[in-house]
Amino acid sequence: MHKVYKYNSCFSELITQYISERRNSGFMFDNPAYWLYRFDQYCLDNKIQEVSISKKLYQEWASISASETKVTQNNRLQALRGFSVYLNTLGIISYIPSVLPKAEKNVPYLMEDTDILAFFEQLDRYNPHSTVNSFKRMATEYKVLFRVIYCCGLRNNEACSLKIKNVDTVHGVITIIHSKGDKDRAVCLSEDVRELCSQYKAWLVSLCPTSEWFFPGKYPEQHIPKTSVDRKFNEFWNATELSKQTDKKPTVHSLRHAYVTKRMNLWMKSDTDLKVMMPYLSRYLGHKGPVETYYYYHQVQEIFETIRRKDKISSRVIPEVRYEKD
Repeated sequence: MHKVYKYNSCFSELITQYISERRNSGFMFDNPAYWLYRFDQYCLDNKIQEVSISKKLYQEWASISASETKVTQNNRLQALRGFSVYLNTLGIISYIPSVLPKAEKNVPYLMEDTDILAFFEQLDRYNPHSTVNSFKRMATEYKVLFRVIYCCGLRNNEACSLKIKNVDTVHGVITIIHSKGDKDRAVCLSEDVRELCSQYKAWLVSLCPTSEWFFPGKYPEQHIPKTSVDRKFNEFWNATELSKQTDKKPTVHSLRHAYVTKRMNLWMKSDTDLKVMMPYLSRYLGHKGPVETYYYYHQVQEIFETIRRKDKISSRVIPEVRYEKD
């Protein structure tokens, strides 16, 4: 289920056609669709009439605002560049930049066990002041949704767009349909998560019998928006004491990241062969291969402790240096 934008500029039909072709090729394409919507609105506001992206139009759209990061600028220009390439394949001469502004390398915040516990403590305390039934319902949804993301290593959009029919609480299997790269996969649930989902599913069906979504939004006929989940994550994290002790902050994706590093650490500590298990973990996460999964395995203290325990020869190769006091 994709977010549908209404395009109204002189590029509207071509943008719609471009997005449709990309999605038919197996790409989610939600982020570019959003930025092309913003470009479409820009063209409307500036009364652009010529169906061609000139260098002047590109450069005006490329200008970075005071509040915009390099990452955001890079994302929206990547979207416009792709559309320019598409226009040229149709014979519509458009400007294609050879170089885009380089986005800053983003080092993710690695959530440790203490971070995870603090986050879920705030989540479980959440009780909306509103008397509106949908907000009360969603308070319970958040408590299940974030646990499913963390315990199953799901992407945010995968959890948000889950359908009830794809959550088998009898056999404990979630089926992810048309995820990143247009791939389907089965995600097995641990017994405690299966039981949680089973109880939640029965509760949800009694409240929203006509909804097809496992996590419906404010309106049951629509699934909960990814942006709402991002916003709530920030709200719960900012309420923790730990959030005041760091300049960086985690995101919803940090829960998936934490799942991967935790699973790999547990395998290493139990002397499980990572070479054997990594292809399974990669498939479970919906990655192209183990190399993509290893990207998640960043330098955290727990890793070094495990490596030191397993290293049988380092003390002989690099002897410990002892310092004498003067």
